[in-house]
Formats: sequence, C-alpha cells, structure tokens
Amino acid sequence: MAKKSVEARQRKREAMVAKFEEKRKALKEAGEWALLDKLPKNTSKVRLRNRCALTGRGRGYVRLFGVSRIKFRDLASDGKIPGVTKASW
Repeated sequence: MAKKSVEARQRKREAMVAKFEEKRKALKEAGEWALLDKLPKNTSKVRLRNRCALTGRGRGYVRLFGVSRIKFRDLASDGKIPGVTKASW
C-alpha cells in the first residue's frame, strides 16, 4: 500500500491537470511559452504517474487492467478477472 500522502498528492495533481488542460492547450497552440512557464508545475500531464487502483503502487502497473502486477496475479489466480487463465503448455 502506498502512503496516503502519496495518493493524496496524486489526486491533487490529477485535479490540477484537469483544471488547466484547456488553458495549457491554448497557450501551446499560441506559442506563449513564457506564460506557459508561469503556470504551476503540477498542471503538466507528464507529472502524473499510473498507480494501482487497489493499492496505489506506482511500479509494475498493468495498464489494461489498472492494477499492479502483484494484485493482477492475485486476482487472476482467484478467477476474479474474466478471460485470464494461467498459461500451461
């Protein structure tokens, strides 16, 4: 489990990215790099990190399912992810 402060920081960044998305897009199209530089750094989309929806883990993220590799394996072993089976040949 990720620390609550890390998860809160991520949610704050997501909110700021959503809030400033249109403004950043307009400034980029206009080529106003000086004004773009004055916006808060957390409004940039590249500062977001993919995190597991269940644990908040930032590494080993399986994008298709939105969970970390560890939780993916647990859920798949328990049969809670439809269509996913352990490989055997």
